[in-house]
Amino acid sequence: MMKDLYKAARRLDQVQFSPVRKVLERANELAAEGRDILHVEIGEPDFDTPSDIVEATVQALCVGKKTHYPPNRGVLRLRNAISDMLKEQYQAEYDGASEILVTCGAAEAIFDTITALTGDGDEVIVMTPAYMNYENCIRMAGAECVKVELSESDGYQVNKSVLAAAVTKRTRMIVLTNPNNPTGTVMNRESLQKIAAVAKAHDLIVLSDEIYAAMHYGVEYVSFASLPGMKERTILVSGFSKCFAMTGWRIGYVACDVRFYSPILKVHQYATNCIPTFIQEGLADGMKTEKTAMDVKAMVLTFDERRRMVLEMLSQVPGVTCSGADGAFYIFVNVSGTGLDGTEFAERLLEEHGVALVPGAAFGESCQNCVRISYGMSIDVLDQALQRIREFTRTLCK
Repeated sequence: MMKDLYKAARRLDQVQFSPVRKVLERANELAAEGRDILHVEIGEPDFDTPSDIVEATVQALCVGKKTHYPPNRGVLRLRNAISDMLKEQYQAEYDGASEILVTCGAAEAIFDTITALTGDGDEVIVMTPAYMNYENCIRMAGAECVKVELSESDGYQVNKSVLAAAVTKRTRMIVLTNPNNPTGTVMNRESLQKIAAVAKAHDLIVLSDEIYAAMHYGVEYVSFASLPGMKERTILVSGFSKCFAMTGWRIGYVACDVRFYSPILKVHQYATNCIPTFIQEGLADGMKTEKTAMDVKAMVLTFDERRRMVLEMLSQVPGVTCSGADGAFYIFVNVSGTGLDGTEFAERLLEEHGVALVPGAAFGESCQNCVRISYGMSIDVLDQALQRIREFTRTLCK
């Protein structure tokens, strides 16, 4: 009998391609046909990378000739700069030399952590709605993803009894995203303390994805690793894609207790080896300047302006509701009042009105009635997109 030459590894049987990329590909197909497509689906700032970082990177490449291998762990100057940033801005203390690892974006940081610390027989709790990478990385690691649904009626904050009920003898890790993708919710201190209490009671690791930490609007932001007793059981993953508008640069990091470091480094060494030296050197020089700080602050203020505009326009759209939206650059909209679920709503909105957004089903089974809007785009694009959404819903809600 002939072997199936093209059969994928069995561990990939339940791993799905990104639903966000699926929407983007369809939107691009329609645009190639001449359709006027408005993109509010992709999680990418429309700002340029701060110029001090760009200029420092050019200098590192052209003048410094930083084109050879860096340490697997990352350039020490950058790791120390990340350590300083975490301490100054988030009161999370990690040693740059022994507790910070530079990765190919936060996506690799998530993959490395889950692959290194979970495996066959383990369960990993993911609070949904959630970024789809967690579930798929868990499956690739051979572990089981256990989903705990956060309720829209609770503002997507944590119910301790529900979270604790999901823990079994096989539970190894809890995954937390704060601020959240897709809801834009910033978890309050009380919610984080509930997660900490469950982690302590059951001796669990917490993977805290804080990629949107700089983006919060009028609410307190607390890094999970800054809570008492949490540093030693927290893997903090983050990066520069969102808050520094560096999505194409692919640079992130893991910050963890030294006792977790070695296994995560092993995965990193064989997954990507290292990040380009000139990028790390340029970022180390450019990230701390006063101008970069001003650029980041201006970007966050602009996101808040966009957020308030989108929320105001959504309040005039029949059949939809939303909550949260006090962080990141997403709004999670419940469209059940239109008579459609999120997938039908998103598909028809794209095909009939040329607006691309992401169906909520991409972020968990409990999110079937929702869609995600990104306000990483200009005011003009958002205004046009919301007008088209309002026109569409009015035809549905007659």
